[in-house]
Amino acid sequence: MVIGTGHVFGVGEPVSFIIRHYWPDAVLVELDVKRYEAASGKGSMEKDSSRKLPWIYRSTARYQSKMAGEYGSEVGGELLAAVNAGRMLGAEVLFIDSDAELTLAEAWEEMSLAERSRYALSMFRDRILGRRKVEETQKEFSENEAEYMAAMRRRYPVLVRKLIDERDAAMADQIMKAAERHDRMVVVVGDAHVEGICARLSSEMKKIRLKDLLDREALHHIKDEVWGGQAAEGGGNP
Repeated sequence: MVIGTGHVFGVGEPVSFIIRHYWPDAVLVELDVKRYEAASGKGSMEKDSSRKLPWIYRSTARYQSKMAGEYGSEVGGELLAAVNAGRMLGAEVLFIDSDAELTLAEAWEEMSLAERSRYALSMFRDRILGRRKVEETQKEFSENEAEYMAAMRRRYPVLVRKLIDERDAAMADQIMKAAERHDRMVVVVGDAHVEGICARLSSEMKKIRLKDLLDREALHHIKDEVWGGQAAEGGGNP
């Protein structure tokens, strides 16, 4: 099973519920060790004041932290909820993401001046628009994911390759390795990674998307399904 989330939304409770009632052997989360330590130790993914982190990393962290605050949540709270739920069940918990700091630094180095400028302007504009922009983006993405991603590739070719495509491939590889020793797994990643990861896997996965976690009726149906054990009937890997 793969669960698509949004790192600024308060979806930790449904993510935890699904994992606890699905009873996986392993829980795989879109975190690297440094991000996990930052999130679990400080409740956010802000920069470590003892190190000089890349501007793009610091800027993204500040923006996510601000948006999460508007939703009354913490950045990556759903990932921590997944980790905690997995450990409570005695499942193996695996951090499957690449080093976010290094990935963003590499992306910034490879981006053209034009792409850097577009990104910086977008961050400035998004901060001003705040929560309204987040919700507009989520709606646009959920209604036509393929078209949205195609537009992103045109505007930010390097950024999408580094942050989406390469990480999708790396995380899919980690999932396939874990599947060699686990029959029942839950993978928790940002919603933009779901299709790219699933396309790279040899077996079909049940998908729960962010739009369903944010929709009360859809979430109620998912909880009923998991609670009733229908997810378990699918069996298989993962």
